Amino acid sequence: MQLYHHPFSLNSQKVRLALEEKGVDYTSFHVNPILGKNMNSSFFRMNTRAKLPVFKNGSHIIFDTVETILYIERIAAVSVGNNSFSSQEVIEWMRKIEQWNPKYFTLSHIPDKHRLFVSKFIRKVVIARMAESPDLASAYHGKLREAYETEEKLKNPDVVKRSKESLVQLLDEVETKLNDTTYIGGDEFTMADATFIPVLARLVLLGLEDEYITCRPNIADYWGLVQQRPTYKKVIGKYFNGWRKKKTLMKTWCSLRVREFLRRY
Repeated sequence: MQLYHHPFSLNSQKVRLALEEKGVDYTSFHVNPILGKNMNSSFFRMNTRAKLPVFKNGSHIIFDTVETILYIERIAAVSVGNNSFSSQEVIEWMRKIEQWNPKYFTLSHIPDKHRLFVSKFIRKVVIARMAESPDLASAYHGKLREAYETEEKLKNPDVVKRSKESLVQLLDEVETKLNDTTYIGGDEFTMADATFIPVLARLVLLGLEDEYITCRPNIADYWGLVQQRPTYKKVIGKYFNGWRKKKTLMKTWCSLRVREFLRRY
């Protein structure tokens, strides 16, 4: 089994948490989207959406995050004897959490000069890959249009506002749920938690912990609790806790600058 992912990808974190919690062995392939590695033809042929993560088991390829996690549960039942399956309530929570798209919210909190630099670099990568693989030109053109459309949408304050409102609604619902339970699905950790933890990690990464987490006492306690799990430390903490955050971001930023200077797209 193979997982194409990256620590920067929120959905990648969800799937990796599921794999680690279920104890399923897999081969990890890092695909850094900021460096445009998801545009490489070998990956792009498999997934012309260029989205992460991609889970592959033989000829079976899954792109949807929730479906991937449910598939992992079935694998765990066979391979490691873990027969714990998500209840309907947990699945509903997973889908509810998945409805919030972090894309525009995240981009709106990145300084314009950095965001525009990366966006321009990615467009150059797409053009370079298009020249290398003309048979994929139509799909690559689609990614170029998507990049330009993203920049246009970010200029519309209503787009970011709707994303923020959707996030606040989700957080408020989880805060209410945690009045009665330790975790989202009850008093035991479930895949709903594996799906939600990366949302909180993204808010912390963006420096928004006080605005969205600390002000909600139940979620604040929950966040402190889940950070103690070995799976959190392996999947997220390893890259973003304390000084590791600067190391992870600086490594990518330096690679980006060097490739731009050498025009190696």
